[in-house]
Amino acid sequence: MGGGGGGGGSFDSANKLYVGNLSWGVDNSTLENLFSEQGKVLDAKVIYDRDSGRSRGFGFVTYGSADEVNNAISNLDGVDLDGRQIRVTVAESKPREQRRF
Repeated sequence: MGGGGGGGGSFDSANKLYVGNLSWGVDNSTLENLFSEQGKVLDAKVIYDRDSGRSRGFGFVTYGSADEVNNAISNLDGVDLDGRQIRVTVAESKPREQRRF
């Protein structure tokens, strides 16, 4: 049954931002608070290391529209958050590659 093919997520990755150079103290709610000034945040997530539990220094924010994404990039890229200049860009939706061993 069923062929190959990609699964469609509930979030449109076109409206997803990559946020880099985060300080260790930044968590999901810090991210959401900052980005909610630019539009309605659907999802804000800091990526944590599975083993250590520490922030990996980046995260993702999802908006409902491209306008909000563009606002956030132009207004927040390079902004000082918790002592670090954050990087804000459109998240790349890369196809998952097969790992070779």
